[in-house]
Amino acid sequence: MKEKIFIGVDVGGTKIMTGAINREGKIIGTPVKFPTGSEEPHQNIVDRIILSIEKTLIQINYRIDEIVGIGLGVTGPLDIENGIILECPQLPTMHYYPLRDTIQKYFSVPVVMNNDANCLIYGETVFGIGDGKKNVVGFTLGTGIGCAIIINNKILNGSTGTAGEIWISPYGKGIIEDYVSGSGVSKIYKSITGETKTSLEIFQLAEKNDVNALQTWKEFGEHLAVAIAWSVNLVNPEIVILGGSIAKAGKYFIDTTREKLKTQVCAEAGEKTEIVFAKLDDYAGFIGAACIVLEEKEGTN
Repeated sequence: MKEKIFIGVDVGGTKIMTGAINREGKIIGTPVKFPTGSEEPHQNIVDRIILSIEKTLIQINYRIDEIVGIGLGVTGPLDIENGIILECPQLPTMHYYPLRDTIQKYFSVPVVMNNDANCLIYGETVFGIGDGKKNVVGFTLGTGIGCAIIINNKILNGSTGTAGEIWISPYGKGIIEDYVSGSGVSKIYKSITGETKTSLEIFQLAEKNDVNALQTWKEFGEHLAVAIAWSVNLVNPEIVILGGSIAKAGKYFIDTTREKLKTQVCAEAGEKTEIVFAKLDDYAGFIGAACIVLEEKEGTN
């Protein structure tokens, strides 16, 4: 008898990554990656999601009826209960699209859906850097900023499924995502130099000890500390996990973030709350999405 396999799909504003794990969290086969094409018609995006799942099945030599289920981790906000994408700025052509039911109808297996940030941090809590922790707050730093809250090993979805959607919170002259995101890094750099560069280019400049790039990341770290402080003061987690593409530049902002955080939270929380980086790397999102299936069907604890 084949072992039980769970498929996870990480759908972000930039990429779709799909993979399979077993009951112990081991990745089976090689994850499949496609560009999202977020500005394209929604059917194109759905077709890529379906193709990524089909390619994953071929790779691991499983039929769809041999899979326990499929987990979708999708950039939000979402109507989690009904599996619908709401007015998501990262997926502008998929507003109010019933993604969960569409995928479930196509494959005829159980499909669950949750926010991509929730999935990433849940994956890290179950099989990653947060293993053994019960209360966790995590942030995905990339095209935008996502936030996830894990209480007693369970994702906190909230009454409308939008718990942790801090990206739209008022901050500065706009919202927090204007400052803590890939585009936020670019805006900070432009305010310092007058030049337009991507967050990746600014990271590469920091690697060369460019003064303006280093200052950019320091200011980014200060803004990030504010977002973390909001969450730490509300939830009092054991650890805060940072993931996503921007987290790869962490060595340039983490010290500033930690120092700034201590001035904005209760003293004991400031001393005891660890800020750590995700260790499952780009795979955390799909692993976490698969973990939601695992939790729903078999329980992870």
